Amino acid sequence: MDRALKKVVIDAGHGGDDPGTIANGITEKEYTLKISEYIHNRLDEMGIPNELSRDSDETLDSNSRPGRIQSFYGNGSDVIVVSNHINAGGGDGAEVIYALRNSDTFSSKIAKELETAGQNVRKYYQRRLPSNPAKDYYYIMRDTPNNETVIVEYGFADSTGDDVSQIKNNWEDLAEAVTKAIVEYAGGTYQAPADSNYYTVKSGDSLWSISKKFGITVDELKQANNLTSNLLSIGQNLYIPTKETDVTTNEYVVVKGDTLYGIASKFNTTVDNLKSINNLTTDALAIGQILKIPSNTTTETNTYTVKSGDTLYAIANKYNTTVDAIKALNNLSSNTLSIGQTLKIPSSTTSNATTYTVKSGNTLYAIANKYNTTVDAIKNLNNLTSNTLSIGQTLKIPNNTSNNITYTVKKGDSLYSIAQEFGTTVSAITDLNNLSTTVLMVGQKLLLP
Repeated sequence: MDRALKKVVIDAGHGGDDPGTIANGITEKEYTLKISEYIHNRLDEMGIPNELSRDSDETLDSNSRPGRIQSFYGNGSDVIVVSNHINAGGGDGAEVIYALRNSDTFSSKIAKELETAGQNVRKYYQRRLPSNPAKDYYYIMRDTPNNETVIVEYGFADSTGDDVSQIKNNWEDLAEAVTKAIVEYAGGTYQAPADSNYYTVKSGDSLWSISKKFGITVDELKQANNLTSNLLSIGQNLYIPTKETDVTTNEYVVVKGDTLYGIASKFNTTVDNLKSINNLTTDALAIGQILKIPSNTTTETNTYTVKSGDTLYAIANKYNTTVDAIKALNNLSSNTLSIGQTLKIPSSTTSNATTYTVKSGNTLYAIANKYNTTVDAIKNLNNLTSNTLSIGQTLKIPNNTSNNITYTVKKGDSLYSIAQEFGTTVSAITDLNNLSTTVLMVGQKLLLP
C-alpha cells in the first residue's frame, strides 16, 4: 500500500496592514503572496493536498495566523507548513529555519534545491526563544504544535549582492525549487513544468545523450546538478543550464520561455522561414535546441512582440490605438495573447496624450491622480520599468477619453468586492489596468469598465 501523502499549508507571510520588508522596489507581502500562489498551483498539478493561509491582501496577525493554518488539516505531524518570507538586514542569500521539534531533513532539502536554482544559501538552522530556550523563537513555529513548520527567507530585499535581482527576476525559479522539495518530502512524484529548465531522466538516458540533446557538455550538466558520478536514475530531475545566444553565427540556442513567434520576431524573420530552414514539422521547441537563423532577414517595422503580463488593453494604450484596431489588423477573434506572439500595430494612429514635466516631490501616484488616470497607464505609455522619477523628466500623460470610471482603492477593498460593487468582473479590471497581481494598495487608482 502506498504511503499517504503529507498535507501542506503554504503561508504567505505578512499581508494587509502589515507589508513586511519594503526595499528596492520589493514589498514583502506582495512577493510572498505571488510565491505562495505559485507553489499552491504547482502542488495542485501534482496532486499534493495543500491550502493557502491567505490568497489575497489580507491582514493575519500573530494571533489569527496559526489558527488559520491549523484550521485546514489540524495539528498532526503529517502536516507540513511552509511560511514564505523576504529577509532584511543587508545580507545576501536564502535562509531556511526549522522548528526545534523537527530534524533538518526537510530544511536541508529546500536549501539544496534553492542552490540548484541559482540562489546562494546562507544557512539552514533553528532559533531558540531567549527567555525560554526550550521554545522556538518564531511564533509561527511555537503556535503550530506538532506540524513540521519551516520558514523560507528567499533573499534580502536590501541586499547589496544579487538578491534583489534574484527576487525580482527569478522568484518563479526559487518558488519552483521549494515546490520540488515539498513534493518529494511529502511523498509525491515531482514533475517539472513543461517549459522549465528541468529534464526528467527516462529509460536509456545517459549524461552524454542528455547533454547532446540540449547542446551542452557533460561537465556543464554535472556541475549544474552537483553530480560526482555519471550514474543516473529513472525519474531523476536534472537542471539544464542555458547557454548565451551567439547571433553572429546564424545559430540560436533555445532558452526557457522561447517560442517560434518570439524568435522569429527577434531576428526579423517569420515562423514559416524558421520551420523551413530547420526542417520543423511542429511549433514545439526544447530548451537547448539549436536553430538555424536565416541570414537574409530584413527589418520589419510597426510590430510588437508580446511579453509576460501584456494585454491588448495595455498595448493599445501604449501605442495610442484601440483594441479593436489591433484585433482587426491581426485577424484576432479573441483578446487572448501568447508570450512571443508578434502583433502588427496600426501606424495611422494619432496622439492621445499630453505631456508633463516632473517637479520636486512628484510621484507617479500623484501625477496619475492629477490627470485622472492610473500609474500603470503612465508607465506603459512611457516605457517605464520602475516608479522612480527624476526632476525635469518629461512624461506623456494618457487622456482618459473613454467611458471608464476611475476608482481609488480604499482600506479593505479587493478586486472581487470592487467588481461586485460596479457590476463587472475581476478579469475585466485586471485586463483594463494591466494588473499582474491581485494585490491592491490603498490609494491606488483603477480604471473600471
